Amino acid sequence: MTFPHHRGALLAAVACVLVGASFTANGVLVDYPHAGGQAVRYGLACLLLLPAVARGAAAPLRALAPRQWLRLALLAAVGMVGFNLAVLAAERTAEPAVPGVLVGCAPVVVAVLVPALDGRRPRRAVLAGALAVAAGAFVIQGWGATDATGLAWSVAALGGEVGFAVLAVPLVRPLGPLLLTAVVCGVAAAEAALLGLALDGAGWLRAPAPDEAAALAWQAVVVTVVGFLCWYAGIQRIGTERATLFSGLIPVSAALTAPLAGQGALRAAALAGSLLVAAGVALGTGLLTARARRDGPGGDGPARLDTPRAARVG
Repeated sequence: MTFPHHRGALLAAVACVLVGASFTANGVLVDYPHAGGQAVRYGLACLLLLPAVARGAAAPLRALAPRQWLRLALLAAVGMVGFNLAVLAAERTAEPAVPGVLVGCAPVVVAVLVPALDGRRPRRAVLAGALAVAAGAFVIQGWGATDATGLAWSVAALGGEVGFAVLAVPLVRPLGPLLLTAVVCGVAAAEAALLGLALDGAGWLRAPAPDEAAALAWQAVVVTVVGFLCWYAGIQRIGTERATLFSGLIPVSAALTAPLAGQGALRAAALAGSLLVAAGVALGTGLLTARARRDGPGGDGPARLDTPRAARVG
């Protein structure tokens, strides 16, 4: 694996570890208006990024075609606002492990879907690694009780996770990780605010308690600004299929950090599942090989980010 690939792998890993570690903050926000909380989170992240993107942002934004603006709106609605609301809705009637296991299957879906949209076959190593990552996520989380509604919302959360990876692909190159993060956060904040007004009326937003304010700040600054920048930069370097393998680190990070916050103990299953995830990531990304083959037939790297087939909206 070349240096740019190693760097991209590290960036994708950092992004997913931050998301997994943020699950503690999610528990603090269980009683805060859900859509309003997302509007605050993404709005604050956008404001923090504005000084860095204000200069030079006008030209690439004007150059975006209407279909690319539509893709931005879908990325925010499906991969950000929709994903979070689907997880919250699933956990009303399902144990958290259920949406966790379904979302853990995202690497398998992406390993098949992205090559299909690009008119090629899945890479065997990536697909095998994705299956190992999904199995590791299942071992870590197990399976919980659910009903049909909880299962349906969990499948919707899986769709949101896949959408977050796939819909961003043709937007990384024209905008870059920094501008893409700022713009999509602004769009997500607006969508969440409109949804909150529609669903919760005047109660869509309230002043957070001190612990809620700290959790929102953590999600905005660390998980969204730092995490999204790392994620899109990782996609830019190693491609969507390989980057999505690192989503298996989300339950690993959650399992390893929960005891630090006094939320449960470290179990043997978590350690075994973590080893399986690590093996899947290493296999699928080529981290154990001397040099990962660059893009070509069957490749998935950054040179193919803006091909016509990969630019499909949907």
